[in-house]
Order: sequence, then structure tokens, then C-alpha cells
Amino acid sequence: MQAMRAGRALLLGLFCVVIGCSKSPEEQTLTRNASPLVEGWNATADMAEARKYHAAVALNSSKVLVAGGYNTSGYLSSATLYDPGTGTWTAAAPMPEPRQVLTATLLPSGKVLVAGGENATGRLASTALYDPASNAWTSAGSFATGVARDSLTATLLPSGKVLVAGGGNGSGPQGKVDVYDPASGTWSAGASLAMPRRNHTATLLPSGQVLVVGGRASTSLTSAELYTPSSNTWTATGSLSTARHNHTATLLPSGKVLVVGGRNSSTGLVATAEEYDPSTGLWSAAGALGTARELHTAVPLSTGQVLVAGGMYGSAATNALGSAEVYAPATRLWSVTTAMGSAR
Repeated sequence: MQAMRAGRALLLGLFCVVIGCSKSPEEQTLTRNASPLVEGWNATADMAEARKYHAAVALNSSKVLVAGGYNTSGYLSSATLYDPGTGTWTAAAPMPEPRQVLTATLLPSGKVLVAGGENATGRLASTALYDPASNAWTSAGSFATGVARDSLTATLLPSGKVLVAGGGNGSGPQGKVDVYDPASGTWSAGASLAMPRRNHTATLLPSGQVLVVGGRASTSLTSAELYTPSSNTWTATGSLSTARHNHTATLLPSGKVLVVGGRNSSTGLVATAEEYDPSTGLWSAAGALGTARELHTAVPLSTGQVLVAGGMYGSAATNALGSAEVYAPATRLWSVTTAMGSAR
């Protein structure tokens, strides 16, 4: 299962550079199809400590907090701060307890809420707050449902509250939902998902609703659900054409949501992409990646395009990818762009 929990901080420590370099005939053809602007990668300083299955979040200061994870020494409580202005890392205060496969959410106050995950004691229901101003962590209590889990999602709502949905533990995928209120510092139980799921995605829509897509139950799921904060309710919406987990979901400038890649428990890795239209509740095909992948990242660019990079491939998904591709929403076409310096 750990192979399905790779951290989503894939692009951390790398910069996309927009340059006007010359292109080979093959690259020129690809550019005409999708007009990618990302042309290269620059290496930056290494972290002091290797880690995987960690969490990363951009702070209001533009620094990036990386917390937790796992390496050969075991589960990590350590945290580190990246400064893009200097390209350097500095140690941050460690979390109260080690954890991997956690979530990290920037709150309106500038503090960071970490939730769930697992360590040597098992899955976690505990949470913690990081204050960049004091470089200190404090307990944020435990989930109101009492259900410890990893491979969950955490979404900042327009109200400033945080919606934690789904995840899994030794009993399997969970449908439990917990809501954190930073104003009171308390957790409350939310309405449960209609379908228990883990390794899914959750995307805040312009309407203020949250779109939860795919994931795993006993098998990969096609189903999607919408959470309405004002009524604390979930409603079914259109289903994906292809069941998938370990995919990505990216909000496009149009308000649509792009779901890319992942794994289907029956057929293996997925290369296809689909767009969700909130105005109709329906999905439509969005072309296919050149390389099927899971556990990749998808990053919206200032151009409105989406950069997909890295991930895992192969029948057992044991091989890391260095390749990257760019999606152009206007044409729904993909193009290959420069590969990263390291597969990851």
C-alpha cells in the first residue's frame, strides 16, 4: 500500500523556467499542438534529510514548509523550510509526533494544520498546528469521529474551516468526515461520504462546494460526490468514464476540474484525462497522456495550462518517471516538455 501513498510534493526543490530556447523539429510539432511554455528545470539545494510520503505547503511568506514523511531511519517528525528567494533550506521545529501520508493545510491565520497519517503506532486521528511566526507546533486535538486514517484529503472551505474526508486504516476505506474550526480550535463530525474511499482527490469549486472524485473502496471508483458546506450534505454527481485512484485533480481557470492518470485496480495504470463541468455535472474526455502514470503531480501554470510531472509507471508501478507533459485546456491536447533531472 505504501507504493500508493507517494507524497504529492513531487515538484518541491525544482523550478519551472519559462525561456525562449530553440526547439528540435519534434518539439516544434508538439508546441504547435499545445503551445507549452515550460521549457526546462533548474536544480536547487537539497533538503538536509531525505523523505517520502511527506506533506508540503506554501506559507504566506512564500516559503514552503515540508513536514514529516519517512526514510531509512523511520517515521519523521522533522520539518524544514524552503526559501525560494535564496534557494536554501533551514530546519523548522519538529512536529509533536512523527507521521507520514498526512495532510497539510494553510489556514487564513497563516498557521498550518496537519492531520491524520500514520506512524509506528498505527494510523492517526491526532492533528497539530504550526505557527510560522513563532516556529512552534501545538496540538489541534483529534478528529471528532475518532477514526484514525491516512490517504485522506483536507480542503480549506470559504468559511475558513477545513473539511477532512475519507481515508483508510486497518479496517479499510472510510467514509468519515471531520470539520476543523480554527476560530474555536475544535473538531466536529460532518456528514459522511456516500461511498467510503481512500487515495481520492478533493477540489474546492468556485461555488464553494467540494468535489470528491474516484479513489479506492474494494476496487477503484468512478463515482464523484459534491459537498455543500451550508447544508453539510453530500450529493452524487456525474461519474468518471474510467475508475481510478492515485490520480490528480486540478481546478482550471474556466472553473472546470481536470482529472489525470492514476491507477485502475482492474486494468492497471491510466493514461486518460477527463474534465468535469460543474454547470452540467458531467465529465468529458480530455485527451490522453503520452505516458500512463500514477502518484504524479499536476500544477496549474500562470498560462492556464497544467504541468504534469513524474510519478510511477510499469505493471507493478515500481519505476519512477522523470518525464513531464503539459495540458492546454483550450485545445484539450497534451505535449511532452523537458524531463526533470531526476526521476521521482
